[in-house]
Amino acid sequence: MRLIAAVLLSVACLLNATPAAAAAHAWTPIAKVPGIIDIGGPRKDGWFVVAGAGKLYLVDPLGAVTPFARGTGGYADDRGAEAYLAVSPGLSGPGCEFAADDVFILRLHAPLGVTRVDKAGHASLFARVPGVTGFNGIAFDTVGSFRNRLLVTSTQPGKTILNAIDCNGSVENITRSAPRTEGGIEVAPKDFGPFGGALIAPDELGGNIYAIAADGSSKVVLASGLPTGGDIGVESAGFIPPGMVSGGEVFYSDRLTPGNPHPGSDSMLRLSSSDLQSAGAGPGDLLVATEGGARLISIHCAPACAKVDVVSTATRAHGEGHIAFRVNAPPTSPSPSLRPTPSAPQGNPVSSSASLPIALIAVIAALVVLGVAVLAVVAVRRGRAG
Repeated sequence: MRLIAAVLLSVACLLNATPAAAAAHAWTPIAKVPGIIDIGGPRKDGWFVVAGAGKLYLVDPLGAVTPFARGTGGYADDRGAEAYLAVSPGLSGPGCEFAADDVFILRLHAPLGVTRVDKAGHASLFARVPGVTGFNGIAFDTVGSFRNRLLVTSTQPGKTILNAIDCNGSVENITRSAPRTEGGIEVAPKDFGPFGGALIAPDELGGNIYAIAADGSSKVVLASGLPTGGDIGVESAGFIPPGMVSGGEVFYSDRLTPGNPHPGSDSMLRLSSSDLQSAGAGPGDLLVATEGGARLISIHCAPACAKVDVVSTATRAHGEGHIAFRVNAPPTSPSPSLRPTPSAPQGNPVSSSASLPIALIAVIAALVVLGVAVLAVVAVRRGRAG
């Protein structure tokens, strides 16, 4: 009987070890940037553009920090405000283009609009946006659903205003009545289930992830299931690029916020692609991070949407802005999937610890068989002794 107890104890230990392994993924700080508020890029040279305390920096994937766009004609604006940015990948429009590596930053003072900083570090007013009182999101349409334009979001009580700006600086209103959203936003790739090509935006107060289509209509992608509230809930979104099958990293801003329950550290945070893989997240999936604690989930839609936890334990981090990526190599076609777990219906989301690895199941089965065999031997011996 002692052997049977040992077998059962071993099984219990194995079962208890599974969630702990899933919770091991954690952000690592790699660079200090004063007042860090957002990360854009990478540029063609591999460097990220980072905004902090009204200034810009270039940061390489290893954490080397270099001041950018300083001096006469440079950028120094909206210190302490959430002036998010987007780095142009190079997009063409009617008779013009968004030049690759130009930086576009929300302008949160009069005249309200968008500032452009070219690759040489020269800043200028790119566009004025009428009919708004502020901004809370910016992203490029790299898919084409919004005609390759720059998208900016603004708040009004309980709603979101979405405007699209072409490469000439002309502004078109898409909707003034989208659900309330805020933070790092991004246009979904075409194969993101029924939401392909839509602008994906989180709502930290309600916890939902929304998709806003080019016609102005909106739908809920998924209820995040994460904590909600100002400075707490879902803040940032980003899609895992195809090239991550060859390895890479994820980056997020951790803003110093004294007196906040999540005080932050003014650091650029990093997570490896191997962490994504082991959690069950793969290329094309949507990553969503919280502002309070920088918890991270991955959402897969094909067509129903399901989520897995990537960073499941909140820390002292205070997340802000976009989620950025670096890939080790250009994507290949077709791209193998990193995702080891199947998708689940939207009404029954799964976590990375929901199913046991095959190897663990095999070990448990072997232990159970061994236990049954030992019981049988004991029973036979007792019968002979009787």
